[in-house]
Amino acid sequence: MTIEEVFASKTLKPKQKTETLYKLVVSKKVSINALLTHAKSAKDSAKATCIEALEMATKNDAKLGNTAVLDFVTNSLAEKAPRIKWESAKVIGNIAGLYAGKLEKAISHLLTNTEHEGAVVRWSAAYALGEILKTKHPSTKKLIPAIEAICLREEKNSIKKVYLAALKNIK
Repeated sequence: MTIEEVFASKTLKPKQKTETLYKLVVSKKVSINALLTHAKSAKDSAKATCIEALEMATKNDAKLGNTAVLDFVTNSLAEKAPRIKWESAKVIGNIAGLYAGKLEKAISHLLTNTEHEGAVVRWSAAYALGEILKTKHPSTKKLIPAIEAICLREEKNSIKKVYLAALKNIK
């Protein structure tokens, strides 16, 4: 099955499309680059599905997240659609350890997303920022005060807990 066939299918439900794409990627029947190429020109819902498949793949094997993936999801953090933002943030969290010194732009977008009205977007930003912090890369030291300030203003305890766990991990 190709990426195009997955999205054209009338029998696959949305979650099944994501899982099918994930399986195609991890089995190497579809390349990461082919998935990225499709996502770049896709409508928001299909783009988010592609990114969610990437999130599943990188959760199981972070090494699948190459620099092209990092660049794509970093840029996708600035998209308008919340699902694209939160799936992109989760991918960054999954691969942060591989690219600890190359996350400045991602950090900037993630910090912007910590002020988003949607709790899922904020939680995903917290997850990614927490994972970046856990890399203990020298560049993350300047991130600590920003995360502490976010903790003070964040109203949802579930999101605060993500930040506090990351801060505890680095001390």
